[in-house]
Amino acid sequence: MTDPTPPGTADWAAASRLIRVEEQLTSNEWVPKLWQSDEALLLPIDSERRIPVSASGDAVRFIRPTGEYDSQRHFLLGHLDGAPRFVTAMEWQGARFVGAGSVVPASLRDVAANLGDAHRDVAITGVAIINWHRNEPFCPRCGTASRVFKAGFMRVCPKCNNEYFPRTDPAVIVAIIDPDDRLLLGRQSSWGHRVSVFAGFVETGESAEQAVHREMAEEVGISLREVRYFGSQPWPFPRSLMLGFVAYTAETEISTGYEISYADWFTRERLDRELADGTIDIPMRSSIAHRLVTAWRTGALPRPDSVD
Repeated sequence: MTDPTPPGTADWAAASRLIRVEEQLTSNEWVPKLWQSDEALLLPIDSERRIPVSASGDAVRFIRPTGEYDSQRHFLLGHLDGAPRFVTAMEWQGARFVGAGSVVPASLRDVAANLGDAHRDVAITGVAIINWHRNEPFCPRCGTASRVFKAGFMRVCPKCNNEYFPRTDPAVIVAIIDPDDRLLLGRQSSWGHRVSVFAGFVETGESAEQAVHREMAEEVGISLREVRYFGSQPWPFPRSLMLGFVAYTAETEISTGYEISYADWFTRERLDRELADGTIDIPMRSSIAHRLVTAWRTGALPRPDSVD
C-alpha cells in the first residue's frame, strides 16, 4: 500500500483516511469475514513495540493475515481506502511482507515524522491498541483476567461484567512568548542538551486552558495573559493526546519548579546559533513540540490581541 502524502508533512487537522467502523465491531461474523478477505492487511508489532517499515523509513510494511481469526489477538483498526487493516502483537522477523523491498524494525518515535498521513495514522493507532492490551489485561475493578470484545476496542470482565476501553490521557503543551517575541524553552535534568516548550497533564476537574495556566505557574512561575489553541496530536507513549497552545505573558522573570532544571528566553537568532554550534537540541520532528517551535521560528504563530 502506498501513501501519497509527502513524508514529514503530517496534517493533524485533516480528516483521517483510516475509517473506524464502530458500528460493525460487535459483529461475530463481519470481522472474521474481513480477516479472510483478499484486501486485508496486518500490521505486526513485536515485543519491543517496533513496527516494520521500509529501509528508507517512510512507509509501513504489512503482511497478509493467515490462519483463523482470533478475537483475542487480532484487532481491527478500521478501513483504509476501503480495505481492512488489522494489528497484532507478534515477532515478525522472517515474515512474508506485501510488496518488494527490504523491511527493517523501527520505533514509532524514530519514524513517525517520515511517514505519510495514512501510514502514520495506522501505525499510531496500532501501537496504542497493542500497548493497551499489553498493559491492562486485568479488570481494574476486581483484578480478574478480562476478555477482548469489539475487535480489540473493548475488554470485559467475566466475573463482574465491567466494561472498559482504551484510555487517552489529555496533556497540554505550551509555547510561551514574551513582549519581545522571545520563546521560553527549558529542560528537565535528564534531557541532556535538548530544550523544549513546556507540557503537563490535565488534572481531574479542570479544563485544558486551566491546565495551561496551572502547569506554567508550577513549572516556570509565569502568569499568562492570553491562551490560544494551536492544534493536537495523539502520542501513544503510552496513551496521551497532546493539546497544543500558544500563550503570551507580560512577565519575564522565571522561577523553575522541581521538574525543570533550566529555562530561558530565546530569540530566533540565539536559537539558530545554539542549534548550529550544538549547544542545544530541540524535540524530534514527529512531535507537536517541534511544530510549535518551528511555527514560532517561521513567524507562523498569531500575535496577541493586545498588539493586533
